[in-house]
Amino acid sequence: MMVTEEGRSARKREAIMDAATRVFLAKGYSGAGMDDIAKLAAVSKQTVYKHFADKEKLFAEIVLATTDRVDAMVDLVADIPADGEALEENLGRLSRQFLTALTQPEVLQLRRLIIANADTFPELGAAWYEQGFERVLATLAATFQRLADQGLLRIADPELAAHHFSGLLLWIPVNKAMFHGSPQHTQDELDRCAAAGVRAFLAAYR
Repeated sequence: MMVTEEGRSARKREAIMDAATRVFLAKGYSGAGMDDIAKLAAVSKQTVYKHFADKEKLFAEIVLATTDRVDAMVDLVADIPADGEALEENLGRLSRQFLTALTQPEVLQLRRLIIANADTFPELGAAWYEQGFERVLATLAATFQRLADQGLLRIADPELAAHHFSGLLLWIPVNKAMFHGSPQHTQDELDRCAAAGVRAFLAAYR
């Protein structure tokens, strides 16, 4: 019976987090209500408060839960082979996967939501950045240092190089999405950003 009750409680918690994510993304933090979340999760508002003391704690929980999704991206950027002849091809493949993952509509919505509430929850915004994108950048910097040690790249500051690489890829599609309120790119445009970004990066660092 205890296992059954624990399983039921876990399913309700998951339903609440899923509903909260959808409500926060749709209405923003200030517009989201615990009544809306409870209704969408098909639970009582009392059940929501049983799992999460208040809206702020629920918001923090769903934001930080998304940082787990970068694990696959960390593995991806750590796995660039040291092959000089195929370096542009390998970086191109990485850049396309990188762009595709970071320009998903929900990822862009979440980014906008966190930025919009950064003044209210600065520690939460910092934690999301540090546990998420900064981990990817740190891994990418280590990968670039490895490639430099093997003579494939010429890099004095691997961390700065990682920022340059990601900036060359993300600047156009992410900025357009931030200001327009939704993704503005096609897959062909993402591929073009990826290819041009890799060429510019290698022109500077090869």
